[in-house]
Amino acid sequence: MKHTVNSPQARDLRSHLHPFTNLAAHAEVGPSIFTRGEGIHVFDDSGRGYIEGLAGLWCASLGFSEDRLVDAAMRQMKALPFYHNFAHKAVEPAIDLADYLVDKVAAPMGKVFFTNSGSEANDTQVKLVRYYNNILGRPQKKKIIARRGAYHGITLAAASLTGLQYSHNAFDVPLPGFLHVTCPHAYHFARDDESEAEFVARLVSELEQLIETEGPETIAAFIAEPVMGAGGVFPPPRGYFEAIQPLLRQHDILFIADEVITGFYRTGGMLGSDTCGIRPDTISMAKALSGGYQPIGAVMITDEIHEALVEGSRRFGLFGHGFTYSGHPVPAAVALETQRIYDADATGAHVGAISPRFQARLRALGRHPLVGEARGVGLIGAVELVEDKAARRNFDPGRKVGAWVVQAAMERGLILRALMNDTVAICPPLIITEAQIDELFDALSAALDDALAVFGPKG
Repeated sequence: MKHTVNSPQARDLRSHLHPFTNLAAHAEVGPSIFTRGEGIHVFDDSGRGYIEGLAGLWCASLGFSEDRLVDAAMRQMKALPFYHNFAHKAVEPAIDLADYLVDKVAAPMGKVFFTNSGSEANDTQVKLVRYYNNILGRPQKKKIIARRGAYHGITLAAASLTGLQYSHNAFDVPLPGFLHVTCPHAYHFARDDESEAEFVARLVSELEQLIETEGPETIAAFIAEPVMGAGGVFPPPRGYFEAIQPLLRQHDILFIADEVITGFYRTGGMLGSDTCGIRPDTISMAKALSGGYQPIGAVMITDEIHEALVEGSRRFGLFGHGFTYSGHPVPAAVALETQRIYDADATGAHVGAISPRFQARLRALGRHPLVGEARGVGLIGAVELVEDKAARRNFDPGRKVGAWVVQAAMERGLILRALMNDTVAICPPLIITEAQIDELFDALSAALDDALAVFGPKG
């Protein structure tokens, strides 16, 4: 595609290396440039508005024009635009945010460490797990178990946790010490003769066998998203986490809850762990922590884990981990204001009130001829497109049917995201109304009908 010399599109192609983009295709397609937002809508450089049906990247929980967050950032920028938290120094927004999270989160967390992203949070989890076991005199207890299909970030360590092939291709990951078990998605991975309970029992047995084969003395942690997000939006089968947690406790294996997507009312509870009955030992969070308005992530740990870190300082002095921007005052102030807005606006109650409409419209798409499964919980969901519903057979990946539907939806004023297996993900800002939910699903339904004419039996 040709662009005017020195247009934003041309300069983007000249100078900008894009994340998570087909770089070869980008040279031909060029960028769509967005210039402003209002409520759940974003607007491109031609002035056209779109419903942002994935909350940007699962993060813009309060939409794109929340003045209270802008004001919080401005107040902090004027008071103290930057200071650090190294070497016994501190900034009040980081103190206040940590205190709020410790008091608010249901799991018994004692301390909060701040990062700049979810990837950094999970990278930090890996380092803390290793440090913790070294301090306890268990240097062999370092391996971490994740699930295939999981997304836990994209740094070297976080990408090693991630169970998606695109994050591994040519990057020489996973690194040693990272193990993966079966994705808990019954639609594809349950046997034809298995009930949901039998599927769960097999997954637990697989995990138990892996622990025994590797040696429980070598397994440090198990990491899981309460609802698997970027891998395809997979809610857990009933009884899955209830069965796994006693096994982990039996072998003194830490449970790391990755709440980067599921945290802060996305699934209904404040955290996805609340919705799914998880009692984690550590928690990773980011995204809706600040509503996406500022980059910030966090790791929450129990007092027991913190005491091991303190013992490390008794031995070595400095706790040698942190980032220049850990607890940066501006993102921390914005994240704290985000939490106050959730409380003042009763965001959890709002999600509880409108999610039945969201889920009803989502499940109705399961009847569409191209939809093999419609799945979700709270205000997150997905439809998986298939060539053969009865056989649960996906389209040839080379046909890129999911990407085609996403483009058709965009032409109808709705932005979504295509995931693996031609899955189309839906994760709107939490401030969406019932009328806007209908508008979103009307556009998606029309895009699916468009796709049926092209990819269906008569296409």
